[in-house]
Amino acid sequence: QLHLVESGGGLVQPGGSLTLSCVPSGFTLDYFAIAWFRQAPGKEREALLCLPSSGDSTPYTDSVKGRFTISKDSAKNTVFLHMNNLRFEDTAVYYCAAKGYECSRRADWYDFWGQGTQVTVSS
Repeated sequence: QLHLVESGGGLVQPGGSLTLSCVPSGFTLDYFAIAWFRQAPGKEREALLCLPSSGDSTPYTDSVKGRFTISKDSAKNTVFLHMNNLRFEDTAVYYCAAKGYECSRRADWYDFWGQGTQVTVSS
């Protein structure tokens, strides 16, 4: 079954950095858009950034602009979420999702999901 695997989450202090990885299982990223979402306890799943199969990334959430970036290493078939200057409110489970070619901020747009990785920002 096609799915994604996230890794890289953990505990970090405010102001710190983390890089999350998203690796597909059973397919390559060449023709897929990859988005990062997060979901905090008691809140809806929130779209953060998306990288289409070609072209520039699209930011969806003002609170992460200038702090989070998305990148892809085609040789490693991996998409990364680089998170800097982390805040308490960034604590959530982070998910990556895939859909052919195009991005959307809608979670129901995407065909494949990972299981999520926990990021906790705490002093």
